[in-house]
Amino acid sequence: MSPRNFVLASRASQLAQVQTNIVLASLQKQFPSQQGDDQAGQTFSTSFMSTAGDKNQSQALYLLGGKALWTKELEVALQDGTVDILVHSLKDVPTTLPSGFQLGAILEREDPADSLVVKQGKPWKSLDDLPDGSVVGTSSVRRVAQLKRKFPKLQFSDVRGNLNTRLAKLDDPNGPYAALI
Repeated sequence: MSPRNFVLASRASQLAQVQTNIVLASLQKQFPSQQGDDQAGQTFSTSFMSTAGDKNQSQALYLLGGKALWTKELEVALQDGTVDILVHSLKDVPTTLPSGFQLGAILEREDPADSLVVKQGKPWKSLDDLPDGSVVGTSSVRRVAQLKRKFPKLQFSDVRGNLNTRLAKLDDPNGPYAALI
């Protein structure tokens, strides 16, 4: 009997791929394939796919619906047996899992702090440094509510896209953003 190959699936974004490769490395370390023995062990591979949340970059997230934006296509692949394991950021996982699904593992948490990224070439080091009326992009309604209270002199605007897309929007000379969180 040849080794069983387990397919890990995640979104196709660069961040999701990095996270999936961290899970892959952890599984390979925990369950090493037996060198030279084709009859034992297991192997792991990855599959990356775009989700509805990846494809619709124009609307604010709160207008589009729930967590299924980031998970539905992957859940279908798991249900039909195309893949064996899904890798998600926990923030993208619905609080109620679909029938037949279970949370299998959570890796040790990395630094949970938000980061401030300012427009290239600007001297600002914190939100306090930004000029009055500066626009700060974020995709979290919760974060906007918290920031508006603490920084009433700033404006907060929805920003969509993966990490690279957001950074490109920030550094666009005609773009509205002074910073992103």
